[in-house]
Amino acid sequence: MKPTLLVLAAGMGSRYGGLKQMDPMGPNGETVLDYSVFDAIRAGFGRVVFIIREDFAEAFKSGVGSRFADRIQVDYAFQKLDDLPEGYSIPEGRTKPWGTAHAVRAARHLVKESFAVINADDFYGSDAYVRAADFLAKPRSEQDKAHYAMIGYPLVNTLSDHGDVNRGICTRNDNGLLSSVEEYVKIEREADGVVRGTSLDGSRREVCEVSPVSMNFWAFTHCFFEHLENEFVTFMQNFGTMEKSESYIPTVVDALIRSCHADCSVLDTTSHWFGVTYPEDKKHVVASILKLIESGEYPAELTAAAAV
Repeated sequence: MKPTLLVLAAGMGSRYGGLKQMDPMGPNGETVLDYSVFDAIRAGFGRVVFIIREDFAEAFKSGVGSRFADRIQVDYAFQKLDDLPEGYSIPEGRTKPWGTAHAVRAARHLVKESFAVINADDFYGSDAYVRAADFLAKPRSEQDKAHYAMIGYPLVNTLSDHGDVNRGICTRNDNGLLSSVEEYVKIEREADGVVRGTSLDGSRREVCEVSPVSMNFWAFTHCFFEHLENEFVTFMQNFGTMEKSESYIPTVVDALIRSCHADCSVLDTTSHWFGVTYPEDKKHVVASILKLIESGEYPAELTAAAAV
């Protein structure tokens, strides 16, 4: 069975100032998602599931999802604030969903096969999809522990010139397996030239700029949903009463590694990542896509090429 591509598209892009998933970036009006689905199809994925919010579902389906209906099976799952484990409720004052792990959880009843997870607004590059698809295609025994993977990019290649970013800073062992993930927010190169970020404990620290980081491109077998449910229950027990707490995929994977329930390969890629966090980033993305077209990696008429 071909793997599924799970696309996290529930965010409205608060820092960007709009629904950037619908913003044209290619020479013929292509969005970043057009390139992501194009890469996924030629890497061997058989279905795409968009995780969205119900309040902009119709706009997303007509403006984005409909673009792929003749190329690949398209389905939708909704990230809902009140979609919580039994016995838990929304704390007073809470208005936003519970983070990327909660978003993936929204697809637990829809996805029955191995799958990859990406952000809707990140351009990962064709080789990254090939690496993920190849990993998911290889049978692995999961009797002792589950085997997952992530695509790793050097931190320095994922910074923005126009503001801070959030990243999961990764370390790996001699076998190429992920040993830990630590989530940092507000990462940027400061006036003294040093890259620093704020850890979840609130401290401001220097971070190694060549460390591999999680850009939320993951490869999971289906058993991840069971692991995710257990970890999300633990998250709700510890942080569920907090108004702005969020459960992140890297934090879930880190917990599974520490408990020996799973290991996670860090897959290096020759692809270049770029994304649009701030409006000023768009110019760089547009120019980068044009360079890839000029090098022959992508056709100029993306939609027409995908339909052939």
